[in-house]
Amino acid sequence: MKKWIIPGVILLALLIVSGSVFYTVEENQYACVFRFSEIVNTESTAGIHVRIPFIDSVKYFPKETQFYDIPPSEVLTSDKQNMTVDCYILWNISDPQQFYRALGGTTQAEERLNAITYNALKNAMGTLAQADIINMNDGAERNEIYEGIATTVDTQAKTYGIHVEDVKIKQFDLPESNLNAVYSRMISERNQMAEKYTADGNYEASIIRNDVDKQVNIIVSNAQAEAAKLEAEGEAEYMRLLAEAYDSADKKDFYEFTLALDALKQSLTGEEKTVILDGQSELAKILMGGLD
Repeated sequence: MKKWIIPGVILLALLIVSGSVFYTVEENQYACVFRFSEIVNTESTAGIHVRIPFIDSVKYFPKETQFYDIPPSEVLTSDKQNMTVDCYILWNISDPQQFYRALGGTTQAEERLNAITYNALKNAMGTLAQADIINMNDGAERNEIYEGIATTVDTQAKTYGIHVEDVKIKQFDLPESNLNAVYSRMISERNQMAEKYTADGNYEASIIRNDVDKQVNIIVSNAQAEAAKLEAEGEAEYMRLLAEAYDSADKKDFYEFTLALDALKQSLTGEEKTVILDGQSELAKILMGGLD
């Protein structure tokens, strides 16, 4: 049994030493090697690496993108209106050594990012009126504002070894005291827009109606003129045909006689059968001659 003790002790010592010599870095990690509390090396390549046993220590930092949901905070607009902003940050560690020396860990990093972002929001919102933020315009118009905030935060965070990928505004809220005033203003603006649309529509409708009435009058006038023209042409043709039909004195006298008979017939349609005629008229002579 004793012959196994020494090899066992040696094996155990080798295991302890190897555990102190080698360290592993994951794909999503930075590994900072410390020697007497000073960083002497930083590894970002995944795999097994070597350090001086019992002297060097390793501290790991995340390499992947971090999500930090910032607590809602109040800002003041250029027209002195309070607004509550709720946003979040996407960030990562760009320089592990600088990050550790400046902040030490992710908790301190989030505290610093919170302060930087709040100052950037406060400065940006302070240049805008409330109506520039809360309106019915296309939301893409505000992207330039948000991009400017993200750029400002990223620039200041670089001094801490941090890269800010984006700052996203989740929501703009109004303090309770401002809600009714803002809603009333928005309702008033919508009513004004509705009245303008109605007035414009009525104006366009009146133009269309006037144009239609004008066209109708022109068509009716043209039709009446054409009808009068056709009627005059018909009358002229009628007179021409009569002139051709009664082109002699006898025919003319006969035509006048038939007209007189037609007139007499029309006068005898009622109950009154008495007719007064001029004794010299041809019709009277014929009728009197018929009585004899």
